[in-house]
Amino acid sequence: MNRSVWMAVALLLAGNACAREEEAPMKKTCMESTLAGSWYDADPARLRTELEGYLAAAKVDADPAIFAVIVPHAGYAYSGPCAAAGLKALAARKDLERVVVIGFSHRVHLPNRASLPATETHYRSPLGETPLDVAAIAALMKNPLFVDRPDTRAGENSVELQLPLLQVALAGRDWKLVPVTLGQLDDDVRGQVAAALGELLDGKTALVVSSDFTHYGPNFGYVPFRTNVEASLRELDGGAIAKIVAGDADGFAAYCEKTGATICGQDSIGVLLRMLPEKFTARQIAYDTSGRSTGDWRNSVSYASIGFYGSGRPARKAAAPAAAKQPAELTAEDKKVLLALARETISRALKGEKPSDPEELGVKPTPAMQRKMGGFVTLTIGGELRGCIGEIFPRRPLADVVVDHAFDAAFEDPRFPPLTAREFAQVKIEISALTPPVPVASYQDIEIGRHGMVLELGGRSAVFLPQVAPEQGWDLATTLTHLSYKAGLPGNAWKDPRAKFTVFEAVVFHED
Repeated sequence: MNRSVWMAVALLLAGNACAREEEAPMKKTCMESTLAGSWYDADPARLRTELEGYLAAAKVDADPAIFAVIVPHAGYAYSGPCAAAGLKALAARKDLERVVVIGFSHRVHLPNRASLPATETHYRSPLGETPLDVAAIAALMKNPLFVDRPDTRAGENSVELQLPLLQVALAGRDWKLVPVTLGQLDDDVRGQVAAALGELLDGKTALVVSSDFTHYGPNFGYVPFRTNVEASLRELDGGAIAKIVAGDADGFAAYCEKTGATICGQDSIGVLLRMLPEKFTARQIAYDTSGRSTGDWRNSVSYASIGFYGSGRPARKAAAPAAAKQPAELTAEDKKVLLALARETISRALKGEKPSDPEELGVKPTPAMQRKMGGFVTLTIGGELRGCIGEIFPRRPLADVVVDHAFDAAFEDPRFPPLTAREFAQVKIEISALTPPVPVASYQDIEIGRHGMVLELGGRSAVFLPQVAPEQGWDLATTLTHLSYKAGLPGNAWKDPRAKFTVFEAVVFHED
C-alpha cells in the first residue's frame, strides 16, 4: 500500500531557528489536527472541560522520577480516563522541556521506517499550538531510518490522541514536541530506532508511548475464550504488562507471539523497552476496557497506562543503523502455495485430521508468507458464498492465518452447515491478505473497490471485504445499507452519527 506522498524539502538546521536571534526565524507552519470532530470534540471549551475532568479524577502517585509512560489512544470517551492517569503521572516531572510521542501507523505501509514532520514548526489542535522541536527533528532526519510521510499522520490516532491531553496536562509550561510515527519494524530496526531516539534523552525529555492492549472479539478476529471474558482479558493483558514492567523486550515479543495478543502498539512498546536505563522501575498506573464502560463484552479493547521511573538515560547504544530491510512481497508462487495450503487443510480435515501449522502440511513458509497480516479465506460454489472466516488485525504469520481460517470457513462458519466431501470437489478457494485496519472519520472516506470496511454501532458490527461491493455492482450507499443489514441493524444505520467505520485493503487471489 505504498503511496507516493513525499515531502521534497529537508530541514538542515543546527539549532532551533525560532529561538535564535542571529538566525532568520522560520516561517510558522502547523501540523494540523485531523481527528477533531470525530475522535474528540472540536469545540475548544468542551474539549478542555472534558480533558480537565479526566485529569482531575485520576488518582496517581506524583513521582518526579518518571521519564516515560505507555498510554492508550482510543476515542476519549473510551480510553480518556486511563490515558489521563498516565499523563497526569508524567506531569509530576517538573523539569520537562521536551516530550517525544512514539506512535505507529495503523494503515500506511511503511516498512522499517519512522516518520517525522520535517517541515512544520508547530502542532495545532482546537486547544491551541504547541511548538515542535525542529532542531531535534532535523537531527533525526539525517538518519536514513527517518522520513517525512504526511500520510502517516493524516487520520492517525496513535499520535494525535496524545496531543490535546498533553496540552492540558502540561498547561502553562514551556515544552516542545517530537511526534514520531513508526512504520512496521523488524527486531533489528526497533533497536536502531531506539538508539536514534535515545540520543534525545537528556534528563529533561520524556517519552509518551502509544498503544492499546488486547482487541477482543469477532470484530478483531480474536476470540481465544468465550466465558469469563472480563477476568480472562485482565489475565491476558496482565501477562503482557508483567513483561513490560520487567523491561523484557524479547519476553514481551515472545508473549505476544505465543498468545496472539492483539496489542496494536507492539512496535512502539518494543522501541521503548530497548531505550530503558540499566536502573529503572516500572508500574501499572491504570487499566480499563471498553467492555467495562459499555457493558458489551462481545467486542472489547483493553487500555493500560504504565509508568517508568529512573534517570531516563539509555543504558547503552544499540548498533549503528544499517540499511533497513524491506519485507518480502507475496510472489505468484507464494499465492499458489497458500491456496494449496488452504485446500490441503480442508482435505485433511474431511479425513478426520486438523493440521495445526503449515509445516505439518509439508510447507516451509517463505519470508513473505511469514509476515504478520490479517487475512480471510473465502469458499464459493458456483459463484455463491459457501463460507468466509478471517481476522482483521495483523498478529501472526499469514501462513498460519490461512491454515486456521481455511478450516473455519469450511466447518465453523455459523451461516452454513459443515462442508461435505461432495461439496469440496466443487469449492473454489479465495484468500484475502489484509493491510492493517484504520478508523476513518466518516463513511465518506470509504472508497468502493479499494477499501474493506467494518461498521460498528450500538454494540453490533459487520465487515465486508474490498471485493464484495464490486462483485455485487453496489455503490457506496447500497454497500453500507447491506453492511447495516449484516450487522443486524436497520438499513439506514450507517447514516447514524454514532456509527464508526474502519477500513483496510487487501491483496486478493484465488484458484483458477
